[in-house]
Formats: sequence, structure tokens, C-alpha cells
Amino acid sequence: MAASDDGIHFKINPEPCFFRDPEKLFGEFDNHPIDSRITRIGDAWYICRPGNSPHGCIGLLYKTSDFKIFEPVDIIALPDNRVPCLFPEKIGNYYYRLDRPYSPGNRCNPGEIWISRSPDLIHWGHHRFLLGSFSNWNWDKLGPGVPIRTERGWLEIFHGVTSSCSMTSYSLGAMLLDLEDPSRIIGCMQSYILTAEEEYEFRGRTPGCVFATGAIADLETRELRCYYGAADTCTGLAVGDIDEIIDGCLKGR
Repeated sequence: MAASDDGIHFKINPEPCFFRDPEKLFGEFDNHPIDSRITRIGDAWYICRPGNSPHGCIGLLYKTSDFKIFEPVDIIALPDNRVPCLFPEKIGNYYYRLDRPYSPGNRCNPGEIWISRSPDLIHWGHHRFLLGSFSNWNWDKLGPGVPIRTERGWLEIFHGVTSSCSMTSYSLGAMLLDLEDPSRIIGCMQSYILTAEEEYEFRGRTPGCVFATGAIADLETRELRCYYGAADTCTGLAVGDIDEIIDGCLKGR
């Protein structure tokens, strides 16, 4: 965990929140802790992340109120799924989530975004396809982030992946979902909002990778802060205008 007063200068806790521990509730299913998606619902924070188990990649759900004690809730996604992203409030009588089921090695299902709902955050159903690859910056696969409520719809920042003869490139895109029916896309940008361009986004363990699992919106200043992994080596911060991004979604830019 890292904490900051200004969102730029962070103090990192030397102790990890998650680590491999075969004695914990999830046992062998809780391996390789990466790619957490964090959603605040009420007074608690729910953390979804992959569990790269011997049986495939599953979705694990944890809960915390203080970021000191992390309570395991349940396995909420079958393999292979990486990884559910919870909406920050109920819509109607249901919790909703976005996720990315996929079939390793299957070119017909490399990774697309689906939506589902649950009465209790554990039992999920009513699965519906939401978005697949549609442009040259996301031909290979897509992956969701935690949706953000705005006055004009649910703003969803997602990543797209495409391969070339020299490398695999990650970029970030945006779409807008209906507030009352989030299974309905009301706008989607055709171009990316961020792609690897800076040196620190290329020099690292995974060159050309910009990877975000969520963003922070200030609806008063209309600023969107997106923290993202850069080349799997450092963390970057990108700042954008919420209304400009939403307009881009609605106009299909």
C-alpha cells in the first residue's frame, strides 16, 4: 500500500498487502498477486484480483475497511477470468461488475469485456457480452477497469492490446455506459486516450505497456487522474479532462 497527501509523492508501506500463502483460505488458488481492482462500496473497499491457480486464472474477492486487515470473501469467477471490476454502488437491486473471461491460446476468444450482476457480490449471473476488439490499438484483447459514476453515464477506462512484428503494445481507451442499464454502451472512443510514448513506458520489464486498473475522478474540478503501470517497472500518472473524454465517447472519436 502507498499513501500520499497530494497524489504525487507517495510513501510505500514495506509490507505487502498480498503474498503467496498456501495456508490462507484460498490456498493454492491464491498465487501471483497482481492487477488489483479496488472499489469502494459504502464504508468498505472491495479488492478483486487474479488468482493464477494450477487450474487456471480465477477471480478472488477481498474486503477491507482500513487497508491493514484484508478479509477474503470468496472466489467469484471461474477460470479463465482476469479480473472482475465492481461498480461502486448497486443499480436497481443488484451489484454489477465488468470482467474479462478468456481462453488461453484460443484466437476466437483472446479476451473481451462482459458484464454481469449479483444480489450479494458472491453469486453472479445474467452474463452479457459488452465490448470486443474494434481498432488497430486493441486487436488482440481488451481488459476493464473500475467504472466511474458521472452525471452523464458510467465512465469506463479500459486497456487494449495489439501485437506487431517487434513488440506488444498496450493502450488505454474509454467508453460510457448508461447509468440505469450499464449493459448498454452509449458512447465509445475509437482512438486511445493514452499509449506508450515516453521513455519510461518503453524501458522496463514489459516495453510498450501502459496498464491501468482504475482512475480517480474529481467531479468538481472535472479532472480525471489515471494511475497506470508503465513497462511493468514503474507507476505513471496521467491527467485528463472528464468532459473532453466523455464528449469523445459520445462522438465516437
